[in-house]
Amino acid sequence: MSETIRYCLALDLHDDPQLIEEYIDYHKPENAWPQVTQNMRDAGIVDMEIYHLGDRLFMIMETTAEFDPNAPAKTEEAQQKSEEWETLMWKYQKPLQWAKNGEKWMRMEKIYDLKLAKD
Repeated sequence: MSETIRYCLALDLHDDPQLIEEYIDYHKPENAWPQVTQNMRDAGIVDMEIYHLGDRLFMIMETTAEFDPNAPAKTEEAQQKSEEWETLMWKYQKPLQWAKNGEKWMRMEKIYDLKLAKD
């Protein structure tokens, strides 16, 4: 198996119960946009999970070692669909207070690892 990299990311939603419900609905498996899902796989995302609590989101993303989060989608159509999705999601999302330059999902710093803890 090839090397994977784990990203743990955070983002906030607007604290509006109706908007949060809509956001969650968009992320149900049956509502996922097939082109966006394929774009993620094509980019090297092997697995992704998003967790929700209140207005906070937490994402765990496993990628190939070659994954580049800034690389454009492989085709113009794929890029267009990704941009459409990101624009739609921005209706629900708000940057964390530490975000700069329109940054959305922010990578979190790992501060504990059980495998490295001494017995």
